[in-house]
Amino acid sequence: MKDQLNIGIIGYKFMGRAHSNGWRQAPLFFDIPATPVLKAACGRHEPYVRAFADKWGWEEVETDWKKLVSRPDIDIVDIALPQNLHYEIALAAAKEGKHIFCEKPLSMTSRQAEEMLKVCEDNGVTHYLNHNYRRTPAVAYIRKMVDSGQLGRIFHWRCAYQQDWIVDPDFPLTWQLRQDVAQAGPQWDLNSHAVDLAHFLVGDIETVTSMITSFIGERPVADETASGSLSAQAQGTGKEKVTVEDAALMIVKFKNGAIGSFEATRFATGRKNHLTFELYGSKGSILFNMERMNEFQYYSLDDQAGQQGFRTILATEPEHPYAGNWWPAGHIIGYEHAFVHAVADFIKGVAAGTPVKPDFEDGLKIMQVLEAGLESAEAGRQVTI
Repeated sequence: MKDQLNIGIIGYKFMGRAHSNGWRQAPLFFDIPATPVLKAACGRHEPYVRAFADKWGWEEVETDWKKLVSRPDIDIVDIALPQNLHYEIALAAAKEGKHIFCEKPLSMTSRQAEEMLKVCEDNGVTHYLNHNYRRTPAVAYIRKMVDSGQLGRIFHWRCAYQQDWIVDPDFPLTWQLRQDVAQAGPQWDLNSHAVDLAHFLVGDIETVTSMITSFIGERPVADETASGSLSAQAQGTGKEKVTVEDAALMIVKFKNGAIGSFEATRFATGRKNHLTFELYGSKGSILFNMERMNEFQYYSLDDQAGQQGFRTILATEPEHPYAGNWWPAGHIIGYEHAFVHAVADFIKGVAAGTPVKPDFEDGLKIMQVLEAGLESAEAGRQVTI
């Protein structure tokens, strides 16, 4: 195992910045077996990717992802791009023997996901899908509580992922609102996170019943060339059709008998990145809100009668996964830290030759659920996975 691993990142906007911070911070706070080297950043628009590289400390710049992937000095390919670009790049990277750190959602279809998984497995590369919310200390600790039986048998999962950034009808038609790039709306972008958390905390999903809807049919044309923000500026007076749904609802049954619900929307006025889930079991319950990511609420039937109630647990103690690598107890961390945790775990997995979860196999399962949701909504019936 080399003591340094050269990273090549493709994409330089929102996720490019979040991933870059993770690669930079991980060796400063975690004892990892190899140091990540920010070797090369790649993007189509040379002036913008060069500015990105200079700011974040990437040594070199490429404008052709195929050239980056084939470079012999690159050990890891970081795909920080919209999902329509994941498939081709991941296949090429795996065939070149590169380990892959890929942003979510994994792909446009489950068929693509199947092939991505097979090619990675055939070439013996580590593949990781960045559903980073698993790696907040609170969520990682909740998993421990579930595994230890503290909640008993899980009966109910209730999850909502709510945002409001496209409520304004004059908000431009960004790539997230185009089916050719995004495949679907919040069913893909938001529910992919929600389904991953459900798989992580409850188990595999067996059946799906779903409905979707749209609220605004057309939007102004957007200029996304250089913007790193979702609020790309509309230009001119032209409008184009929105080709994805604006909101999605799913009701599911898990293989272990639990039932669950998912709400995903970008029209929840006042909600910015409001991901919440509730777990209800035979011995207790847990509530979590990503906007308050350093804490969760826990109810236990083992508490003394007359004193039972939801209590808040601050997940900043050394006993909480990852938390002990940061600050003294009570000193909170933020959204960006989960990316650091992902990088640290990924490098450990590459060094040990062991899987890093969630991986492309998990991504395939997520795709199957999301596709079943769209199929159910279109057909008006329950779909079995």
